[in-house]
Amino acid sequence: METAEPQRLDGIARGIATVLGVAGIILAVNQHFNLQFFLGRVVLENRYLFLLAAVFMPVVFLGYPGWRRRRPGIPTIDWLLAVTASAVFIWLAFAADRILLEGWEYAAPETARWISVAAWVVVIEATRRAGGTAIAVIVFLISLYPTVADSMPGPISGIATPFLDAISFHAFSTESAFGIPMRAFGDLVVGFIVFGVAMNHTGAGRFFTDLAFGLVGRWRGGAAQVAVISSGLQGSISGSVISNVIASGVVTIPAMKRTGFAPHTAAGVESVASTGGVLMPPVMGSTAFVMASFLGIAYVEVAIAAAIPALLFYFGLVVQIDGYAARQRLGRVAETEIPPTRTTLARGWPFIAVFALLIWAMLRENQENLAPWYATALMLVINQVLPDRRLGLYRLAQFFADCARSLAELVAILLGVGLIVGAFAMTGMAGTLANDLVFLAGDSTLVLLLMGAITSFVFGMGMTVTACYIFLAITLAPALVRGGLDPLAVHLFIMYWGMVSFITPPVALAAFAAASVGKANPMRTGFEAMRLGSAIYLVPFFFVLNPALILKGAAWEIGLVIGTAVIGIVLFGSALQGYLMGFGAMRGNPAGLSARVLLAAGGIAFALPGGPLTGLSHGTLVAAALGLAGLALLLLRFGGGATRVAAA
Repeated sequence: METAEPQRLDGIARGIATVLGVAGIILAVNQHFNLQFFLGRVVLENRYLFLLAAVFMPVVFLGYPGWRRRRPGIPTIDWLLAVTASAVFIWLAFAADRILLEGWEYAAPETARWISVAAWVVVIEATRRAGGTAIAVIVFLISLYPTVADSMPGPISGIATPFLDAISFHAFSTESAFGIPMRAFGDLVVGFIVFGVAMNHTGAGRFFTDLAFGLVGRWRGGAAQVAVISSGLQGSISGSVISNVIASGVVTIPAMKRTGFAPHTAAGVESVASTGGVLMPPVMGSTAFVMASFLGIAYVEVAIAAAIPALLFYFGLVVQIDGYAARQRLGRVAETEIPPTRTTLARGWPFIAVFALLIWAMLRENQENLAPWYATALMLVINQVLPDRRLGLYRLAQFFADCARSLAELVAILLGVGLIVGAFAMTGMAGTLANDLVFLAGDSTLVLLLMGAITSFVFGMGMTVTACYIFLAITLAPALVRGGLDPLAVHLFIMYWGMVSFITPPVALAAFAAASVGKANPMRTGFEAMRLGSAIYLVPFFFVLNPALILKGAAWEIGLVIGTAVIGIVLFGSALQGYLMGFGAMRGNPAGLSARVLLAAGGIAFALPGGPLTGLSHGTLVAAALGLAGLALLLLRFGGGATRVAAA
């Protein structure tokens, strides 16, 4: 579930957010580059994380209303909560060395125990504001689970922990609120969020859209293909599905409608393209950085592994758009709306240079935690040197305020989800749940995967992608790994299925947001998005059953699996849209309907990777796919199942 809508920061609140944004960035830069701004001393990691919370948590209470406000301005209670949050975490920062040396997570002084209660209350409320009531309730209940573990039924029972002891563990331990999620935030996410905000403030969105128009605007259904490229690029940077839909959709959805796309189809295309942006390297969303921390690997490994599945997802969307445009005989984007590609590239060279530096620093120099800072610095220097791009004081202040708000939202959610991690760490329940899931699945990996997909989808409806991923990474992932699956493939599988709810009714937040922009029926848009984004339901099973799709294995196997997956997606997408290039539109008669079913089945057989987990070899699957697809083609060519469509 996407986070709550933030309140517009005006006046003194915006000024405070700006100052806090600057302070937070200085704090992160000092830590990453070891500049020792603070009296020539290295800042302890837990002190650094406490200070980040002290800086950004007040912004949550100033920028995210706790309830519907009847009067303009920020209520007194929100100011009090902001001050309390800052004071609590500053106190913890000053006590950071004692927390480590004296083991406060197990034996904290009385004052510290009550401070930890204040921190817990603040975190729960901040989570509610930034992430929604559903996730706040889940965090609240699970964070208190250790206090009643002895009263739980057999499979989830445990030794109870007194309330103050449990809350102290949450505040002071490196396995709870300030555990893996917050460490990933402090080490990696901060820099990439700042980079994304800098790109948006310097005009990257317009550059991506113009570039997409120049590259694919002349294609059949070009306006929709523009949405695929521009939304994919913008979503990779922003990491937010809904903001991507709104930012890109105001340009792409009207353009699609002008060229003949039905409103619900135009909105569906944009929602699917924006959802996929979070799965697309090189940046992806914040979830990928947390994943790297959970797995104990470099973020670059996650990005490289995610590349082929993300491209297959978008390829499936492109195939369906082309089929829809051909069947409906839709035209291309008008020449007057297509900016010259050469001019676009000439104006957008700073963005190209910045991306080149980012990728070079990440891949060549293995400096993934420093890469976004280098790229951001280069972007801002170029922007301020060129007179026509320069940000004035007001826009610079807005940049820092937006950084603060984006970072504050994540801090609140990650601290809240960290409480879930801490509850399971305190009771050892994660391992128990993994064993129970394996037992329920009866040692069947496929059944376990189906259980995992359903669980991820359900939790994705009530949580943000990051929160859903973290929860399932500690409860579900160990069971899947124990079933013999590749750990990285398992974590990507969870991430993919946690995002399915963005385009799947009854929730379908991305589809509903796009429908509001395109003035389309929300539910109809949701079902259209399901069809257009059908690859998101299949691709995770493909790469988790055979890690060759995430580039693990012999070169010949990787090439074979990718090649058959591409063919399979072409056939499956063509069946869904009822149009196959070279054969035409499939009729609604028995021959045409039968051909569509056979093509879909053949496509899945082509794309499904062979291996021990499927119980079928590559050769067997390809032979079955050829048989099914061949029969479908015979029905289309000689059985009257297709009719030629004239070019638009």
